[in-house]
Amino acid sequence: MATDHGAHGHQHHQPHTSEDEHRLAAKVLTVSDGVIAGTREDRSGEALGETLAAAGYEVVERRVVADGIDTVSEALAEMSTGFEGLIVSTGGTGFTERDLTPEGTRAAIEREAPGLAEAMRLVNPLGRLSRGVAGIIGRTIVLNTPGSTKGCVECFEAVADVLPHALALLAGERLH
Repeated sequence: MATDHGAHGHQHHQPHTSEDEHRLAAKVLTVSDGVIAGTREDRSGEALGETLAAAGYEVVERRVVADGIDTVSEALAEMSTGFEGLIVSTGGTGFTERDLTPEGTRAAIEREAPGLAEAMRLVNPLGRLSRGVAGIIGRTIVLNTPGSTKGCVECFEAVADVLPHALALLAGERLH
């Protein structure tokens, strides 16, 4: 799975196994005026991509948008269309006036998954300052994580153990 599948996410050509059928796919959405303006590097998006790959996900897209309700909701709507997997956003979950990722996410999701957001907040005392939400669009789980490199990785890792099960349930599997 360490091979590059290119921009179109072509799957490898090995015999079909149940593991192939349940390939974990992920996308990363960086929400940052600074990255868009070219004044900041996308370190948190890079860290999330590496962490997701190490956790067994194939990262099929990375995107950067400016802070804002509409930019986030439109990006999530586009990224989730026809996609089964995980979208992790980084940035815009704090208290400043430009931190609007949760509002943009709520505009895009169909249902919230509050247990995931609560677990992510509990990983670090600073988590109490995160307004990030988690939710579902179709067969996609969306997680908002902080814009700090450490914070986004910690938040993903706080819920990583339950995500494959949640994604299988969204894909229609009956696991109970």
